[in-house]
Amino acid sequence: MRFADLVATSAAVAATRSRLAKITALAAAIGQLDADELEAGAAMLAGEPRQRRLGVGGRALEVEVAPSDQPDLTVRDVDAALAALAACAGAGSQTERARLIGGLFARASAAEQSFMRRLLTEGLRQGALEGVMVDAIARAATVEPDQVRRAAMLSGNLARTAVVAMREGATGLAAVGLQVGRPVQPMLAATSADVASAIDEVGLASVEWKLDGARVQVHRDGDQVRLYTRNLNDVTARLPAIVEAVRAMPARAFVLDGEAIGFDEDERPGVFQDTMSRFGQHDGGTGPALAARFFDLLHLDGVDLIDRPLTERLAALDGLVGPLAVSRVITADIDVARQFSDAALAAGHEGVMIKAVASPYEAGRRGSSWRKVKPVRTFDLVVLGVEWGSGRRQGWLSNLHLGARDPDGGGFVMVGKTFKGLTDALLAWQTEQLLARKTGETGAVVWVRPELVVEIALDGAQRSTRYPGGVALRFARVKRYREDKLADQADTLDAIRALLK
Repeated sequence: MRFADLVATSAAVAATRSRLAKITALAAAIGQLDADELEAGAAMLAGEPRQRRLGVGGRALEVEVAPSDQPDLTVRDVDAALAALAACAGAGSQTERARLIGGLFARASAAEQSFMRRLLTEGLRQGALEGVMVDAIARAATVEPDQVRRAAMLSGNLARTAVVAMREGATGLAAVGLQVGRPVQPMLAATSADVASAIDEVGLASVEWKLDGARVQVHRDGDQVRLYTRNLNDVTARLPAIVEAVRAMPARAFVLDGEAIGFDEDERPGVFQDTMSRFGQHDGGTGPALAARFFDLLHLDGVDLIDRPLTERLAALDGLVGPLAVSRVITADIDVARQFSDAALAAGHEGVMIKAVASPYEAGRRGSSWRKVKPVRTFDLVVLGVEWGSGRRQGWLSNLHLGARDPDGGGFVMVGKTFKGLTDALLAWQTEQLLARKTGETGAVVWVRPELVVEIALDGAQRSTRYPGGVALRFARVKRYREDKLADQADTLDAIRALLK
């Protein structure tokens, strides 16, 4: 397949808001891929090269190469170049990467160069989310979307699932199962506003502490132990203490789901930022080791448990991990669940998970049977600047630069950015309002008079050297604009810093 045709499909997907049109375009492209380029092409259409880690930073892609007047790249050519990039290591690797990128870009059109830059820097927002891709693969292979979805969840690889679907159809997809040592996509939770609404939604539930750590999936097969992140990256070498604890468990083969987290001397959970800093040390690092607490068991000694009810999985979990199981209570009583939630918060945890006791483990799904409940904090902040959107948000001002009021010197101090929570109507409104307040422009950033107050919901704050206030917002999203408030009524930097405590 010509690479230009794949790029054109991506552009068409990004340009439409119709889910059906996206699926139709993607399915047509998948159907045109040759057998030996199917995995690579499907991965690119999903927005990620199949090699995943290429060691290519933004600076390497600043290369200025004139676009080709006669581009001749195929999907196979690009995939081979990316494989060569992924193989670069050691002395001289930077020079070799630059040579490979330069040679690739010299054969590409301007549109192809732009696509590759975004593909390699995870900036390819084209609207081909996994759910859309699942439906597109199903249409191209003439199978049911649920068959594709389950196979992708259990294999942990959507692009390879596309190959199975196209070559082997429903029979091949049905044969894909859980395999110890191969990570599966984790089950995700929907959000409930409070404990009462969550209990109303799920009924009899396992109410569990929601730990503020790093999700880990643990696979043991004999003496072999592998640990994977939520994104299915292997982090075994980073967590030797957890590996040791897993090897001491009384079974030979199992798959666990849990959290890696740090604790202080009083057994209270550490600050999320400190946990993630320790988690990111690739060589095992120094300092206090992270521990693990587990909340689910997917496989035990030859028996898959993902389709069993949660109560059965929890019973097996307790027998395997003992005191390393996340604290929980089984109840349908709202008052009991509230008391348990209050105790979790008092112990320093993030909130609670409320899970239907009959629920299976729906790998990769954000279903209604698991609900997360945690306090939502809101702050009124001031818009200092905004970035032009890309993909579906092309032509709108999207990513907001947010400032808190400086209680000492006046003015505002930047504490974060967000483009989340914005509807199309709000994007259109804020584009008009912010352009009317424009004071200057630097690249993609439009600077504005600090007048508009926006209510921001967030999960907390963390220390940061990126912003002058020494603090940054966590998971910030827009709730609404506060036209009833003036900028000098916005929340202060001290109020944000107080979250660190």
